[in-house]
Formats: sequence, structure tokens, C-alpha cells
Amino acid sequence: MVNAGRLWKRLMELGEIGAQESGGITRFSFTAEERQAKELVARYMKEAGLFVREDAAGNLIGRREGSDADASVVLTGSHIDTVPSGGKFDGSLGVLAAIEALQTMQEQGISTTHPIEVVAFTDEEGSRFGFGMIGSRAVAGTLRSEHLKYTDVDGITIADAMKSANLSPDRLDEAARLPNQVKAYIELHIEQGIVLESIGHPVGLVTGIAGPLWQQFTIKGQAGHAGATPMNLRRDPLQSATELMGYIYAETRKFPNAVATIGKIQTLPGGVNVIPGQVQFSLDLRDVEEAERDKLEGRIRDYAGEVCRKYGTELTLELMQRVAPAPSSLEVKEAIAAAGKLAGLPDPLPELVSGAGHDGMQFNGLWPLGMIFVRSRNGISHHPEEWSSKEDCGLGAEVLHHALLLLAK
Repeated sequence: MVNAGRLWKRLMELGEIGAQESGGITRFSFTAEERQAKELVARYMKEAGLFVREDAAGNLIGRREGSDADASVVLTGSHIDTVPSGGKFDGSLGVLAAIEALQTMQEQGISTTHPIEVVAFTDEEGSRFGFGMIGSRAVAGTLRSEHLKYTDVDGITIADAMKSANLSPDRLDEAARLPNQVKAYIELHIEQGIVLESIGHPVGLVTGIAGPLWQQFTIKGQAGHAGATPMNLRRDPLQSATELMGYIYAETRKFPNAVATIGKIQTLPGGVNVIPGQVQFSLDLRDVEEAERDKLEGRIRDYAGEVCRKYGTELTLELMQRVAPAPSSLEVKEAIAAAGKLAGLPDPLPELVSGAGHDGMQFNGLWPLGMIFVRSRNGISHHPEEWSSKEDCGLGAEVLHHALLLLAK
């Protein structure tokens, strides 16, 4: 059995780094808080008997060797960065549960044929730069130099932030893994939803991950005095934006599995008594079916053009990321299902889809992948009240432990 108490203690310790008076945690990539968190997690990895290194993208890696030096590696892990004022469990549980699983193997003298590596991936959330999954993209070999031009609110690029963290952006190719170097990827994560809680199960098997599509809409009009410009003579980009936002929400509800989120809005110049000259807003669009997501995207784009023509405003669309949905592989699903039995959980484990994006999406088509979900209280995530119980976290880690042994045997 894994040591649930040790796992819980580490979760709480890690949760102190970046903690705010509000109760939330803020740990952005390439910051002092992230560095402190990495040093703590590296210490846990060493306590588990792992060889620890950091790759060219800043991914923190702990490796447990297998009996076959030439065998492909089984990857597991998640991330330790957060959204602004996030919770203690998102990402962190997957990293720490993986360390706990390997430490249990070490303490029990269990050997595997394949090596196993725990990875704390760099910047999964995308909170700082508006461009996420930096570390997993690098491992997949899909992180490009143009991606490093994204900036944070202070105008600092990803490339400059990497340099400040003593990383070399021109060496990113060193972080990439070839398909034949990896046997499988498995990730433990909190559900961030209410499916498991609603059916009374602590752990679930993820059948696939919905693909996120991120776009930035920029609508330009004519700034002017709020009191001196009649309504019928205005070219107000906010009027175009609000009508478009209403359409986005209404149209998305027509698609059973689609979700749309407008998370960032900015008006310029931003005066109380000034008609905006420009409005920018983000759109996060997701569906487990890529064709359905793309159909919805097309409808939104067409309507955006119509509403801007209607109000005499100009539209610019920037694609920030487009990730295909990632189905879990049969091999990893079977390992998780068998692990659930070995952990003493009701058989079969409940199956569910992940509406949230995860690092494993970047590995779709490269090597087998799959996920384990742990029950979330009230489905709350990306919030200080995010919570999964000590018992559920321990059960999830136990399932991960057995799944890793089956995949790396």
C-alpha cells in the first residue's frame, strides 16, 4: 500500500508555496515561487530514490531505473504551476502521487523491466503567458521558437523568462522524446467536475480528453466622448463584442458536449467616460468531438464577421492554440482497470471524459496515454476551495502505483 499520510503531508507542504491571504495559491512559470516549488519536489524525488534532473524546457524529472537499460520509459506526472489564486490539488496531486507510487516500489524492493520517470511539466496552465503546456509540448517535440514570443502582462516573453531561469531557449530540442523512447504515459489528476461525486466513486478511468481551442478576438472601432457622440453615430467595438459574446453562449448550448469560456476581456483606452476604441477578449472552446468543435468555431467566426459589419467595426482573430481531442489508449485503460481491482475498488471503475485539457494531450499519436481521475468535492477547481480528501488521494495513488507496475513490468 502507498503511504497516504506521507502523500497528504507533501500536498499540504507544497500548497504553502505561493499561498496568498485569500487562501489560494499562485505559482506561475519561471518565477521564484515555481523555483521554490521545484526544489521541494526535487527533494521528495530524491527521498524516493530517484535520479533527478531538469531538462531544457524546465521540466523536473525523477527517474527510477528498470532492469533493462535499453527498454523504453513509462512516463507519469503532471504539473505544479497554478492559475491565479488556484488550489492545492490541480496538477500537484499527479506529481506527488507518482513520486509516492515510486517511493512505495523502492521501499518494497519492487523492480520493473522498464524505467519509470515522474515529470513535473513546465507551465501546463498557460496563466502567465496565455500559452500553456510548454513543458509537454517540448517533450512531444512540438514547441517552436515562435511560441516563445508570447508575453506576460509585463511584456516579458517566454524566451526571456526561460533565460532568467537559467534555461536556454535554443536548446529546446534536447527535451524532445522520440516515439520509440516512451512505452506509455499515465497521469493522475483531480476530476475538476462532479461526475465521480454524483455517483459516489472516489476514482475513475478517463476515456479521453476534450481538445481546447484558444482564440483572441480583437474588435476595433472609434473611440469618442461618452456624452458628445450620439448612439446612432457610434462605432462602438464593445457593442459588437457583447452581441457576439451572447451569440457564443447561446450557440454553444446547442452542442451537447461543447463548452465555451470567455475568460479575459480588455477595453481600450478604458475610461469611464470614453467610448472604447478597441475591445479584446479570449475564447476557450472545447468538445470531445473535434468535428463538432470545429463546426461551432465556424459558426462563431461567421457571426463575428456579420456583427462587425453591422456596427462598422473591424475584426481580427488570432489563434492561440488548437489541440485535438486525445482518446485514451486501450493498453493504458486496461492497466488502469486492472489496477482498480488490485487496489480493492469496485469493479469496473467508472468511465468518464475529461473536459479539461492536460499535458497528456500533447502526446496523442506519439505513444499510448491514459488518465486516472480522483473525486473533487463539489467539482470545484482553479479556486481556493478546490479539495479532494486524504482518503481519495490515497486511493488514486494506489491505483496509479499498480497501473505503473503493470505498464513497466
